[in-house]
Amino acid sequence: MQRSRAEGFTLAEILIVVIVLGILAAIVLPHFTQASTEARISNLKTNLQTVRGQVELYHSQHRDTNPGPAFIDQMTLVSDISGETVSSPDYTQKFGPYLKSMPVNPMSNLNTVRIVTGATTAFAAPTTDGGWWYNATSGEFRADLKDSWQDSDGAKFNTF
Repeated sequence: MQRSRAEGFTLAEILIVVIVLGILAAIVLPHFTQASTEARISNLKTNLQTVRGQVELYHSQHRDTNPGPAFIDQMTLVSDISGETVSSPDYTQKFGPYLKSMPVNPMSNLNTVRIVTGATTAFAAPTTDGGWWYNATSGEFRADLKDSWQDSDGAKFNTF
């Protein structure tokens, strides 16, 4: 009587395939992680450019006045020449909205804005990551991130 030969893979063959797949995953995964970080940096720079551009537009339309302590309302609602905001426009509130909503900082996933006033107020990195930082006197807008956030060239994300 002849024995039939069982078909399938041996344990050694399966182990070799698993080891090869593990090596390939170890090679490929760091590239995806780096691409994800680069995408977040690019998104951060785009958000900064957008908001800064809208702050400049507000400044030019409101007689060279920056948005004030009501920054989020002044950016997301309509306003009159003096910067007073309402949710629906009439013939006096004809400026804005400049942003649909405050963008999320892709590094911290927050859209809060820390607002400071005063001509001598300089940016100081926070102890915990925030969303955004805005100086209502100078119109400076930047990411509100700890100094530990740096790109591969050593540039701090809160200085972009």
